[in-house]
Amino acid sequence: MIDTVPAVLKNTTFDELTIGQTASLTRRLTRADIALFAAMSGDVNPAHLDDDYAATTRFHGVIAHGMWAGALISTVLGTLLPGPGTIYLEQQITFHKPVHVGDKITVRVTVETKHDDQSRATLRCECTNEHKQLVADGMAVVLVPKQKISMPAPALPRVMVDAEDWFQPIIESCAACGPLAVAVVHPVQADDVQAVAEAAQKGLITPTLVGPKGRIMKAAQDAGIDISAWPLVDTEHSHAAADEAARLASTGKVSAVMKGSLHTDELMQALLTNEAGLKTERRVSHVYIMDIPTYHKPLMITDAAINIQPNLEEKADICRNAVNLWRALYGDGRPPKIAVLAAVETVTSRMQATLDAAALCKMADRGQIAHCIIDGPLALDNAISYAAARDKNIQSPVAGDADILVVPDIEAGNMLAKQLTFLGQAEAAGIVLGLRIPVILTSRADTLASKIASCALAVRLAAARRAGVFK
Repeated sequence: MIDTVPAVLKNTTFDELTIGQTASLTRRLTRADIALFAAMSGDVNPAHLDDDYAATTRFHGVIAHGMWAGALISTVLGTLLPGPGTIYLEQQITFHKPVHVGDKITVRVTVETKHDDQSRATLRCECTNEHKQLVADGMAVVLVPKQKISMPAPALPRVMVDAEDWFQPIIESCAACGPLAVAVVHPVQADDVQAVAEAAQKGLITPTLVGPKGRIMKAAQDAGIDISAWPLVDTEHSHAAADEAARLASTGKVSAVMKGSLHTDELMQALLTNEAGLKTERRVSHVYIMDIPTYHKPLMITDAAINIQPNLEEKADICRNAVNLWRALYGDGRPPKIAVLAAVETVTSRMQATLDAAALCKMADRGQIAHCIIDGPLALDNAISYAAARDKNIQSPVAGDADILVVPDIEAGNMLAKQLTFLGQAEAAGIVLGLRIPVILTSRADTLASKIASCALAVRLAAARRAGVFK
């Protein structure tokens, strides 16, 4: 019995095949298996993908697609017995019990008959779980190879499967908060209007559109969206739109601002004027919260959009702001683990980032940065990989399990976030912190899902501030 396909594939020819000959393979069902099967087949039956729905079914939880077991039968036939060169002709299968996530399934095939005239064979197929219960069984008819084959097993294709949507629980939790009044600044592209409409439809925001009326109306027309129900403040250009959004926020007409199609610095300059009255004692900073298929939980990256080369005091505020976002989303049940990144794990005067990291750790020890656990300097691999930290003998409560990454400067943060997004298939929701209101900072390259998640962050952040979680 094996649990992986062997490195070298060897077949059993028709002449070698004997009645009663058997082979088996054992696999444990994971969430990723279900997600990959759904992506491949297009079968999005909620019994396989929706925990809440699946809990109401007779099976009381998510189960595998029935043909997942059928696919394992095909694996045994094609790689073990008869092995390479086998051609599937027929499969009859009966399903007896569901397969739940975590179940360990053993697939066994047994030769029952040989048909000499056509080099065919019939094999009995049985799938059992770890409790020896029959999950599925049936009969397969195959064309058995006549030539002997021995060859290295081809490498499995590299497929990235995001089996967990970390943003969805955050979006769903916003229902208890109510929609947030948001000034949407200069939404003059169809994508801007589409994101606003989707966020409003989900009950996340009640928008006020601010910008040149003609261009906004044209964007809505291009998007095929009726915006007549939303207030629209007509301004001459993007500069005026940013100033008007700051005024609406400072007078309490809106509780958040959302960036449309204008430059970030143009918007932030208007919000940071003394006249707007939106500044706090904190340094303003930006946080990406990333949904990364290859990481085991949501990951925050800060600061990748506002602070170009922050000093120690500014990095301290960057940490505090990120912790506030964490507390808004997840409460105080567990302090977030902050990894302060550098190129090396040792403190050296030749790298300012390592000195800052060491100082931030001591500030956390002394309570100057509260409600978190900080460690650094840590290289990126050690921050997110237990194996990398173990190999370098790094003893740390943060290494391999970071919740928040604090980068040395904007260049490192921006490149890291964009690498994860465009090469790692991550979704990134962005928010600006440190003002009296949240600022939803989206990019034209962001997906609709990212923009909706960014709105959800603002809803939760505003609700936490109202509840007095932080000032």
